[in-house]
Amino acid sequence: MTDTKKIIEAAERHLEGTDLFVVECTSTPGNDIELTIDSDTSVGIDACAELSRAIEAELDREEEDFSLTVMSAGIGSELRSLRQYRKLVGRPAEVLLTNGVKILAKLDEATEEGITLSYEEKQAVEGKKKKQLVTVTRTYPFSEVKWTKEWLDFK
Repeated sequence: MTDTKKIIEAAERHLEGTDLFVVECTSTPGNDIELTIDSDTSVGIDACAELSRAIEAELDREEEDFSLTVMSAGIGSELRSLRQYRKLVGRPAEVLLTNGVKILAKLDEATEEGITLSYEEKQAVEGKKKKQLVTVTRTYPFSEVKWTKEWLDFK
């Protein structure tokens, strides 16, 4: 099985100086390698093809046969790195907490410890009979977050 660390190192060397970065790399026992990359702007198919050729040039197929797929992190895919979270700051996100609660909110901040979300919630307000919509801002540590995705509203 090909070492994913070697693939990631080769990819990071090639991506140095660009706004592209490695999100994750997986390998199956059959040596099917999937390398996922993202960008602060956008990832084109040419960038994926160029990176694939660069990595394949550094690996020896005679030593070990493999299949390499380089792809971009798709719209609606789960965020895996802090850089992806920071790219999404100020935009809507869908967050599933480990307790099963799903939140649609604006991602206000992403730090090493967790994320800060703001969303509207109905709460009892003193002096009012009905619950009122109130903007709530809460911070969730990454230990409480199962996954986060960019929220796309097609309405």
